[in-house]
Amino acid sequence: MMTIDISIIIPIHNGEKWINNCMKSIANQTIFRTLTKVEIVVFNDGSNDNTDEFLQRWGQYFKGREINFLITGSEHPKGVGAAKNGAVRLSSGLYLCFQDIDDSMHPDRILLQWNYARFNNNTLIGSKVTRTPINSTPRFVRWANTLEPFQLKQQIYLSYGPTILMPTWFCHRSVYNNVGGFVETGQGTPEDLIFFYTHIDRGGELHRVDKELVNYTYHKCSTTFSISRKAIQLIQLHRLENIVLSQWKQFTVWNAGKSGRKFVRSLSPNIQKKVIGFCDVDKKKIGSVIELYCPKQRKVIIKLPVVHFTEAKLPIIICMKLDLTNGEFERNLQSLNLIEGKDYYLFG
Repeated sequence: MMTIDISIIIPIHNGEKWINNCMKSIANQTIFRTLTKVEIVVFNDGSNDNTDEFLQRWGQYFKGREINFLITGSEHPKGVGAAKNGAVRLSSGLYLCFQDIDDSMHPDRILLQWNYARFNNNTLIGSKVTRTPINSTPRFVRWANTLEPFQLKQQIYLSYGPTILMPTWFCHRSVYNNVGGFVETGQGTPEDLIFFYTHIDRGGELHRVDKELVNYTYHKCSTTFSISRKAIQLIQLHRLENIVLSQWKQFTVWNAGKSGRKFVRSLSPNIQKKVIGFCDVDKKKIGSVIELYCPKQRKVIIKLPVVHFTEAKLPIIICMKLDLTNGEFERNLQSLNLIEGKDYYLFG
């Protein structure tokens, strides 16, 4: 029996619009010029369009090139997590390359990620991305593509989600097994974020290949839009409290505006007691005392003073959006010479 080195894992639900572009990018992978054995495993998650017909055609194409092309699936949609797990169960590769059907690969994607993965079996590997349409979500792309290596484990509480973008994931099968696969609670669940956190919490490493190896498509039918910001933030807040805030005796919240106040209100009572105040740049807020009212309890639950950011007591949770103030916020933060992951964390 032929030993498979790499399995390309592809979940699909109504993907007829994207299949040809995605499969062409796989067919053009330079890894096929080597002796590396690669298979393609697709989980058709209850598609009711012409997805199956397209898959059968591509199956014949890859069969003609002596490349295994396996199709499994379900009659009714089970969700992205279940689809990925189903494809992984059918696969036999020692390494897993996750590919979304609406995205495409740079020709060197698999080769470059595999070259790193072979010597780093405990690492979840990603890459930089390009975006289609061009200039869609520019702040998100700048953030994902410019993170420093140490920030891959620091900036994990932002609304953007995992610092290693899911459409670029590549790993040894043991990484998947160590996490236990993806949760299968269906639509609306950020299964990638849960997998990502579990991987880190169980000692996993992160690495981004600093080349644009995936073209990440932005469209209104993307699974991303089925997941609410609230669902993501609840998971992020729970981890932040357990891993970071539980270890701090007290802390300041940067942003006395809506985002900062919402963050404080969302904290569990024991953690909320550790907040000693807000810091800000708004002269109208500095020197004031903010009272946070709880409608359920019908009373003010906490009163917090607002100081200038230069007078904030460490550590700090920063509830500010990046790349929105023409660099003013970033310059203010840099002027304090703080250490990310020790003196402060970004949230929201």
